[in-house]
Amino acid sequence: MAIAKAERLMNLALCLLGTRRPLSKRELRESIEAYLEASSDDSFNRMFERDKDDLRELGLVIETVENLDGEVGYLARRDSNRLPPITLDAEEAAALGLAAKVWQQARLAGAASGALQKLRAAGLPEDVDPYEAHGALEPRIPVHEAAFEPLMLACRDRRPVAFDYRKATAARPEPRHVEPWALECWRGHWYLAGWDRDRGAERVFRLSRITGKVRTRAGKYTAQVPDVVTVRETVASWAGDIADRSALIRLRSGSGYPLRAKAASVRELGGGWDELEIPYGHGLDAWLVEFGPDVVVLEPAELRSDVVDRLRAVAKG
Repeated sequence: MAIAKAERLMNLALCLLGTRRPLSKRELRESIEAYLEASSDDSFNRMFERDKDDLRELGLVIETVENLDGEVGYLARRDSNRLPPITLDAEEAAALGLAAKVWQQARLAGAASGALQKLRAAGLPEDVDPYEAHGALEPRIPVHEAAFEPLMLACRDRRPVAFDYRKATAARPEPRHVEPWALECWRGHWYLAGWDRDRGAERVFRLSRITGKVRTRAGKYTAQVPDVVTVRETVASWAGDIADRSALIRLRSGSGYPLRAKAASVRELGGGWDELEIPYGHGLDAWLVEFGPDVVVLEPAELRSDVVDRLRAVAKG
C-alpha cells in the first residue's frame, strides 16, 4: 500500500510539473492509472484531494487556476518549485543536525528525521555525529502538555484559538481568546506569547496551566504580529529576572539554592533560617510560592500579600 501511494504521488507530481497549462481533475484522472482504477467519482475525488494535500505538505507548490469556462485546473510551475543551491559549512550543518535531533516527540520525530536527511544531502557528512564530543549528553525539549501541538499549528497557520486558563492566583480557570504568535521553552516550561483579545494586550501563557482542549477559531488576526516575538524576555520579566527593586525574605537553611544564587546578600539568623536580599521584579511571587514553607517574605508588604494570595488559591484547589 505504501509503495502504491508513493508511486501515485510521484506520478501526480510529474504530471503537475510537466504540464504547461493547468490540468483539470478529469485530465489528471485519465493520465494516472491509479486514478482510473478508482471505484467511483467520490472515491477518486477523496484520493486526489488527499494526494494534493500530501504533496503540498512535502513542499510542492501547486497552483489552482480557473479558466474562462469556470473549470478548475492544477499545475506546479517549475520556477516556483526550484530552490537555490544550499551551501552549509561543517559548523552550520552540525548545528542544524543537532537541532533536528533535539525533538524526541513522536509527532515531530518524522519531520525532524526527514529534515536531517535533507541536511545530509546539502552537506552534512554521514560520519558527523553531533553528540560525538559529548556522548553522555542528549539534548531534549520535553513536551508533556496536550496544548503544545494545537498551539504550534495555530502559530504556524496564524489561527486564533480559545482555551481555559488557570492563573496561579485563581481557584478556577477562565476562558481566553488569543491570537497566538510563538512558543518557547524556558526553564523547562513551555510558554505561548500572543494577543489576548479579551484584555486587548500582549500576554504570555504557561502551557501547563491550560486546561481542557485548545479550540481553533475562524477569522483573521486583529492585532499586528511583531517582527520579533520576545517570549523569553517577556517571561523573564514576569518571572522576576528583570528587577529594579529588592525584596527581603527568610529562607530555611539548606534549601532554595536558586534563590541563594540570585541573592545580593545572605545573613544567618539561627534556628535553621537565613535572611536573603534578592532582586524583585514582576512575577517573583509566583516563583517564591514554588518553595512552599521554606520561604517567608519579610518585605515589601505587597510581595508578601501576593504570595499569601497565591498560597490561598492553591489551598482552595
